[in-house]
Amino acid sequence: MTTMTRRRLLAGGTTLAAFLPFANACAPATVMAAGAGSAELDGVAMAQMIARGETTSIQLTEAAIARAEAVNPQINALATKTFDLARTRAAASPAGEFGGVPTAIKDLDNWKGAPTMYGSRAFRGNLAEEDSVLPGRWRDAGVVVIGKSTTPEMGLTSSTEPLVTGATRNPWDLSRSPGGSSGGAAALTSARVVPFAHASDGGGSIRIPAACCGLFGLKPSRGALVSASTGSPVELSVDHAVTRTVRDSAALFAMAEAGESLPKIGEITGPSSRRLKIALVTETGTDAQLDPEVRAATEQAATLCRELGHEVIDWDLPIDARKFQDQFILFWAAGAAQFMQDAAAALGTAPSPEIIEPWTLGLAALFSERQGEFADTVADLQAFSSIYASWFENFDVLLTPTVTKLPPKIGEQAPDGDFDTVMKSVTDYVAYTPYMNVSGAASMNVPLFWSEGGLPIGSMFSGRQGDDGLLLALAYELEQARPWISRRPALIAT
Repeated sequence: MTTMTRRRLLAGGTTLAAFLPFANACAPATVMAAGAGSAELDGVAMAQMIARGETTSIQLTEAAIARAEAVNPQINALATKTFDLARTRAAASPAGEFGGVPTAIKDLDNWKGAPTMYGSRAFRGNLAEEDSVLPGRWRDAGVVVIGKSTTPEMGLTSSTEPLVTGATRNPWDLSRSPGGSSGGAAALTSARVVPFAHASDGGGSIRIPAACCGLFGLKPSRGALVSASTGSPVELSVDHAVTRTVRDSAALFAMAEAGESLPKIGEITGPSSRRLKIALVTETGTDAQLDPEVRAATEQAATLCRELGHEVIDWDLPIDARKFQDQFILFWAAGAAQFMQDAAAALGTAPSPEIIEPWTLGLAALFSERQGEFADTVADLQAFSSIYASWFENFDVLLTPTVTKLPPKIGEQAPDGDFDTVMKSVTDYVAYTPYMNVSGAASMNVPLFWSEGGLPIGSMFSGRQGDDGLLLALAYELEQARPWISRRPALIAT
C-alpha cells in the first residue's frame, strides 16, 4: 500500500497543486493506580532517573501500559496499542536523550512495525515499513512507543471523532472533545498516561488540543525541526509534541532541530531577562464570537505579562480575516480531495461514505466546486508570510486566545454531522490559529487559566518564523509565574 503522510498530501497532485490541510456529563474524579508514581514525572525527569540507574525503561514502560489500560476505555485515545513492540524495545534499554521514556506517536505518522490508519477506515491494516522523519529522530533519541494516538481522518478537523475508532474524550470532562487533530496525544498526556506525545500542526492541531487539555503546545517554525520535503507551494504542517512542562518541549525541540533553513537555537533552559512588547488581540475579525470566559482569560494573560514587566498594547489584526479564512478552507479542502484520490488508488475502488467520512467528502466537493479559485488562493497564501512578518515591526509577540470557546461537546464537530453546521462550528472555533501555519511562524498554547467549571482555557503567544527560542523563554517565565503542573483533570492515571 502507498505510504501517505499529511506532508505528502501537502505536496498535492498534478491537478491539486497543494494541500494543507454517551458518557457521563463530567468525568468521575478517579485516580487509577498503575506504577510507582511515575505518572507525575515529565520526560526529562524520567530520562534522568533511567540514566542514574534509579529506574529502568521496562519499569516505566510497564507502568505507562498499565495506565493506558486503566484509562483508555474512558478516553479512547489509542488508535493502536503497540505494547509488545514497546516491551521489546524497553527491554533493550534504548540510549539517547530520552532513552527509555514511554510516549505515543500520532496516527498520521509512521512508527516502523505499527499500523498507520491516518484516522481513516480506508487504511485499516496499513503497516508502516519505516518511520516518518520526526518519529525517526525520536527513535534515535531512545523513546519507547506504547501506541498510536487517535486523530480525525487525515487530521482534517479540530475535534478527534474518527469513525474508524470512535470519539476520543477529554480527561477534564468526558462529554467534551480533547480537540484535534492531535486529540489522542493530548488526552494521553493530560491523563498522565505518558509525559508527552508526538503531535503535528497544520492549522492549529498542536495548539488546539493543548488548549482543550491544559497542556503546553509549541508549534515550531517552518523549517526549525527535521521534516520531509513535499514541494508544496504553501507548507502548512509541522511536527513536534504536546507536553505538560515547557522543559520537555524545549528538550524535544533541541533534539530534533534541522539547522538548515533556520539556525539552531539549542536547548532553551529558562526565562530570558529581555522584556517584550506584546500586542493583545481578542477580536477575530470574522463572524466568530468569543466566549466571555475565554475573553476574560486572555485579558488576564495580558495582565500577567504586564505584572512580569512586559509592555502590552491593544491591537487589531490588519487583515481581511473573512477572506483569509475562506482561502485557507479552500486550500484545506484541496487536501481532502487529494486524500480521496490516494485512498481510491490504494483500495482500487471509488470513494464512498462507507470508506471516506462525510466531512472529508464534503471538503472534497467544496474544492471541486471552487477549483477555479485555487491558483489565486495559493498566490495570496504565499504572499501572506511577508504580510504576517510586517505585523511585528512595532512589537515582539502577538497574544490571542488559542480558540474561541471552551472544549466543544462530543458531536458538535462530528465528521458525520451536517456539513454546513460542522463547517461553521470548526471555522468559528479555530479563528486564530491558521495564520501561523500559512506564515510558517512559531506559536504556542500556554495553559494559564481555567473556567469556572474547571475546564482549561489556553492563551496563544505567537512570534515570527524563527522566534521559537523567544517563545520558549517566555513560556518558562509564564510557567514559573503561574504554574499549571499541579492542575489535574478529573480522570487521571497515576
